[in-house]
Amino acid sequence: MIAELGHFALILALMASLAQAVAPLIGAQMRWADWMRVGEPAAGLAFVLTLASFAALTTAFVTSDFSVALVASNSHSAKPMLYKVSGVWGNHEGSLLLWVLILTLYGALIAGLGGNLPQALKARTLAVQGAIGAAFLAFLLFTSNPFLRLPNPPLDGNDLNPLLQDPGLAFHPPFLYLGYVGLSTAFSFAVAALIEGRVDAAWARWVRPWALAAWMFLTVGIALGSYWAYYELGWGGWWFWDPVENASFMPWLAAAALLHCAIVVEKRDTLKSWTILLAIIGFSLSLLGTFIVRSGLLTSVHAFASDPTRGVFILAILVVAVGGSLALFAWRAPKLSPGGVFAMSSRESFLVANNLLLSVACAVVLLGTMMPLIREAWDGGRISVGAPFFDLAFTPFMVALAVVLPVGAMIPWKRGKIGRTLRRLWPAAALAFAVAALVWALQTGRSALAPVGIALAIWIIGGAVIELGARVGRGGLGRLARLPRADWGKAMAHCGLGLTIFGIAALSAWESEAIRALRPGATVETGGYAFRFDSVAPLAGPNYSAERGTFTVFKGDAEIGVLSPEKRFFPVQRTTTSEAAIDSGLLRDLYVVLGDRQEADPSAYAVRIYVKPFANWIWIGALVMALGGLMSLTDRRYRVGAAARRAPSAAPVAAE
Repeated sequence: MIAELGHFALILALMASLAQAVAPLIGAQMRWADWMRVGEPAAGLAFVLTLASFAALTTAFVTSDFSVALVASNSHSAKPMLYKVSGVWGNHEGSLLLWVLILTLYGALIAGLGGNLPQALKARTLAVQGAIGAAFLAFLLFTSNPFLRLPNPPLDGNDLNPLLQDPGLAFHPPFLYLGYVGLSTAFSFAVAALIEGRVDAAWARWVRPWALAAWMFLTVGIALGSYWAYYELGWGGWWFWDPVENASFMPWLAAAALLHCAIVVEKRDTLKSWTILLAIIGFSLSLLGTFIVRSGLLTSVHAFASDPTRGVFILAILVVAVGGSLALFAWRAPKLSPGGVFAMSSRESFLVANNLLLSVACAVVLLGTMMPLIREAWDGGRISVGAPFFDLAFTPFMVALAVVLPVGAMIPWKRGKIGRTLRRLWPAAALAFAVAALVWALQTGRSALAPVGIALAIWIIGGAVIELGARVGRGGLGRLARLPRADWGKAMAHCGLGLTIFGIAALSAWESEAIRALRPGATVETGGYAFRFDSVAPLAGPNYSAERGTFTVFKGDAEIGVLSPEKRFFPVQRTTTSEAAIDSGLLRDLYVVLGDRQEADPSAYAVRIYVKPFANWIWIGALVMALGGLMSLTDRRYRVGAAARRAPSAAPVAAE
């Protein structure tokens, strides 16, 4: 009965989303206030109904109702409760329901928090959001119904993919979807502004918090996914340039460009068309990521198996949303006033450079991700585009971005002098150069990656600190405490980027590894540490069996600790996974993976051992970036729609 109620709630949610999409749009065009107001209760109702449906599916998973086909395919009675709950979104249908739930949540938030928005703009924005929701609810109901019943329920389920039975993967998708779907708000605001024919500083003020929230959640989601891959897959890396990894990284780059561009619209009333285009591109890339994950066209450990019908349906949504919005942009963008002018030596110019670098980097990732499909469609050939291409093609743009970032943050608006700005930044430049020279000398002329990366990290962090100092001037600590939170958030985000660059450079340049076939009792030395393989013992888990190895780690004569990697076997799915043992620290990670028994010598095991310097700085930097975004979101200027109170300018403009 609960499953049928969940299905019925989805049908009602589709009807509410259709009402949200149609009535406010007609009302805004005809200037009917009552019709425009329909969007607010409709958005709230669509969210409540979708939430009820999601709660019904969660109940089915928690109670192990194997009469529901989705539960039978993705759960098991012996599975821990955390993974019963996360199993709700550990599959195509459930994750799509989570996607729609978050989409309707954002619509309800726009309705509830948009009190300062002009009525016509709010109505059109809710209508676009409702149209997106209706499209995905239709996709869910017609091709991916999560509440299908089995006529003959099994006694137990098939279990969740063992790779997904991990705390990191329990929280990674919700955060990622909050970012993915959050970009739909910027898209809705952009399309509404195009329909209205006006983009101004007030519009930028309204759209920035939504774009910032999406970017912040994407940052957390990508970091969680990266850390999961680091410790769960047992390969020792943190980023593989996998198609699905790229599918989340591209919207992150576009959202970062959108945030910087919206600043120019808000402060200087220029770059309007480019900001609108970035809002469209950001959500379009999110839709493309959804297509990649669910169409089955690209192979990935993260992808959901899917049939062609689903892929065609998503492709249709993608074509209509992207094609329609770009056609509207081509029609309306030339009529948007260009706004103020600025000199080549100005903050506006550096923000334009920032945008171009982020956009080109995003295009490089898109090209590398789609190239196998393009080649196969062109002549039937098959190619693989991996890390060497991305590292070579992507890195130069990030290096250039790191170089211009501190200068662009400090140079004045409209017209400035680069020489004066560089003189203020000389302490950061001098420190970066000195540390780079020291690192080069200490590593006796090895790869330049570490010196260059660490220099860039110090340059970015030092620039952020100097900029804060410049804003304080002679006001002392009292004025520092009174700085707007957006300024603190920007400095934190830039510092977080510097920390991540530092971690990437140090790990890539100084990592050491040892891959051996070892018998218990053997010792391996690498990276200044000795790893003694003590024993292997069987272990029984809640829904798996395992072999657990024991390794004692020494540095010199001192015992550092004991690491216990596991090789797990899940009998229901007949799948084996490797659970790496990691001794994490601020300065290094000790990382051990227990592999398979050797056929030539059954008493020996394949063992991989890594010493990873500063690995955690990668995720610490991501966390600091996300906290910077959160700090900026708490700035009261985002909660006070000063420009929105100018009633005459807020009136809707008839389409030309």
